[in-house]
Amino acid sequence: MTKTKKTSLKLHFIAIGGKVMHNLALAMSDKWHIVTGSDDEIYEPSLSRLEAAGILPVKMGWNTDNIKEDLDYVILGMHAKADNPELLRAQELGLTIMSFPEFVYEQSKDKQRIVVAGSHGKTTTTAMIAHALEWCGKDFDYVVGAQLPEFDRMVQLTDAPIIIIEGDEYLSSAIDRRPKMLLYKATTAVITGIAWDHINVFPTYDGYVDQFRLFLKDIPSEGKVFYFGEDSGLNKLINEKNTEARCISYNEVELDDDNCVSLGSATYEMQLIGSHNYQNMKAAQRVCNDLGLSGKQFFKAMSSFKGADKRLEFIKNKKDRAVLIDYAHAPSKVEATVKAVKMHWPRRKLIAAFELHTFSSLNKEFIPHYRHAFDPADIAIIFYSPHTLKMKDMPDISYEWLEQQIAHPKLKIFTEKSELVNYLSGVNYKNTNLLMMSSGTFDGFDLTKDGVKI
Repeated sequence: MTKTKKTSLKLHFIAIGGKVMHNLALAMSDKWHIVTGSDDEIYEPSLSRLEAAGILPVKMGWNTDNIKEDLDYVILGMHAKADNPELLRAQELGLTIMSFPEFVYEQSKDKQRIVVAGSHGKTTTTAMIAHALEWCGKDFDYVVGAQLPEFDRMVQLTDAPIIIIEGDEYLSSAIDRRPKMLLYKATTAVITGIAWDHINVFPTYDGYVDQFRLFLKDIPSEGKVFYFGEDSGLNKLINEKNTEARCISYNEVELDDDNCVSLGSATYEMQLIGSHNYQNMKAAQRVCNDLGLSGKQFFKAMSSFKGADKRLEFIKNKKDRAVLIDYAHAPSKVEATVKAVKMHWPRRKLIAAFELHTFSSLNKEFIPHYRHAFDPADIAIIFYSPHTLKMKDMPDISYEWLEQQIAHPKLKIFTEKSELVNYLSGVNYKNTNLLMMSSGTFDGFDLTKDGVKI
């Protein structure tokens, strides 16, 4: 990337190791800004990438000496707590402190801001739009929550007139309790659907939906909202007239039996599986058409789209078996993912493994929402770590109670990685798929390193 030297800002990132945070830091360094950062722990590949850019502190941990009076912005990551010593020092000095979504808006307020929101499918939809625009040679910026195969970074901020942003509904920082999606101030929006999530922040469904009401109210009258028309809760929200922007529904891309899209005399073979992915693709198509791409351009680009990182990603794919991983963690996401894999290979046995890892998924009031999410699977596996419960200061979960809530006839429950490895090592994988779903790591489980042969 060619660097264009302009007036430099002095930026310090507190909790720089996060996925988006470190990518944002790298993007600002690319623009010749002076970037420093701190964190108490940073994992790979973030660590190596930051070291290569020369923007890491000498040692890990928080140090108030990092906070200088001449800093233009202090950018606060969600990992940093309200009593973080660097944050307290920045507040004491009266420095400008922003969460990363607030800072992204500051850097893109003169652009057309297309924000993809919703309870599920945000990353994939954002990735599809970015893939199509890149394939067609369009000039654009982006912020996405997963690594995309054809992009070096998860954040790009240049002089492009358009930015595509994945708009999460979770909180922006420890001192800014607004959902991230609100801070981007969308000029065009996508809402993929609404299904209650983040019970630790939004303890009621209505409180959760209120965030999308606020999101809609902020969209200017000249803007557009593309929304999934088959979501009853979303339809109800749109019918409340929460926005003066034009609201346009979409449904699903139609495929033939060979997983192809036909457009006129042309046929385009798609690589994804699952109805939910073709709902996401229809949303991306609506946005790309609005940005000037033709249907043929869009679907030709989509024929090479393989998905975002950990979104129904193949770890193994053989003649009669496959291993897939997915980021699914909310009930609606788990249900859609399990259904997609079973429908694509109806004659194969499906083992669906899910890690209870988020606050919501470990919450005994929320767990009943997963009932029936695993129904299409032949065998369901629930994994959770007592250590994670302890770290989140949450009560233990009994096997008997969990069995009653999930209500799957062939349910296996494991709380130790060794137990999970032993079980998976003993499976006959002939004509069998293994699907592993988590926003965590199953306590560091690795198919190859742990010796599970499939």
